[in-house]
Amino acid sequence: MKDLVRAFDSLPKWAKVILALPFLDIVWAFYRLCRSISKGNVLGIVLAIVMLIVCPILFWILDIITIVLMDKVLWID
Repeated sequence: MKDLVRAFDSLPKWAKVILALPFLDIVWAFYRLCRSISKGNVLGIVLAIVMLIVCPILFWILDIITIVLMDKVLWID
């Protein structure tokens, strides 16, 4: 899991923005789940599963904004 998180973190900014577009943003929901699992954050795991199932399409604008401004995906850990 840590290798997958590092691979996503090392992507260039343009690739991160493309993956944050609607219907591709599920990749970042999966990234959040892997990141929480690798850190052992139970609350993050539960929230990531909820986001993965219920509302991955709602966070694409937030993901694009945080990627462009901070070059990372916003998450709780």
